[in-house]
Amino acid sequence: MSHPDPFLSPIVAGAWRMAEWNFDVQQRLHWIGAALDLGITSFDHADIYGDYGVEALFGEALAASPGLRERIQIVSKCGIKLTSAQRPSHRVKSYDTSPAHVVASVENSLRALRTDYLDLLLIHRPDLLMDADALGRCFDELKAAGKVLQVGVSNHSPSQLALLHSRHSLATHQIELSPLHLAALDDGTLDQCQTLGIRPMIWSPLGGGRLFGQGDAQAMRVHEVLAALGERYGVSVATMAYAWLLRHPSRPWPITGSGRVQGLRDAVAALSIELDAEDWYLIWQAGAGREVA
Repeated sequence: MSHPDPFLSPIVAGAWRMAEWNFDVQQRLHWIGAALDLGITSFDHADIYGDYGVEALFGEALAASPGLRERIQIVSKCGIKLTSAQRPSHRVKSYDTSPAHVVASVENSLRALRTDYLDLLLIHRPDLLMDADALGRCFDELKAAGKVLQVGVSNHSPSQLALLHSRHSLATHQIELSPLHLAALDDGTLDQCQTLGIRPMIWSPLGGGRLFGQGDAQAMRVHEVLAALGERYGVSVATMAYAWLLRHPSRPWPITGSGRVQGLRDAVAALSIELDAEDWYLIWQAGAGREVA
């Protein structure tokens, strides 16, 4: 059964590191505006980003530009409890998908982001104590209240997703995938997305920057292949990495992690590339360190 898309842009801008960018409000607005100019209208958050601080930074920018909220989609995540001065009641790093915690997290995110609703709420990590019936009802109530439009999960196994999906229809699965992290291609994760008709979101599409580092044999192999193909296709190494992701039939939404406008441009440029299947396998081979069996 296919699920209606949570209306995300083909590329999603990730705000995970926004606190590290040290942008003032106007610089944050410039970054959001540059994304919009490139057709990126969706922004990925989580309550814990920046030690529970990034959502408020983004919210300040939204408050400074009336009308901006209506032009964008906001994704956020909850369910991870970090030990932090910002959350003194958390005694140990843990996962919590109890309705009380999920509802409180959503309320905190809405306040920080200065908005009345989230376009998409994700459960950030699988909670070993998840009560799927209770969480499904919680999702129903959040949607009925207009506080959340769509729900999904992040970093779940196929069986964990299937359990929750059996109680409440999920809109997406946010997972790690890159030429440096290939597991989702053959552990059932992307097969399940296609089976259920839900499009995956992809975090760390450039291997968390490893693609551009030195001294990592796997990353250097992949970089070499991406650079050679990039010359042939006339694009950057980063754009080739995004094109590799976009070639997958699950129709993934890659999430950028860059505060640089050029980083956003590199991702968007991949949308116009039709990657040859053999070239896709060349990149896979470099990441896996072997030919296909």
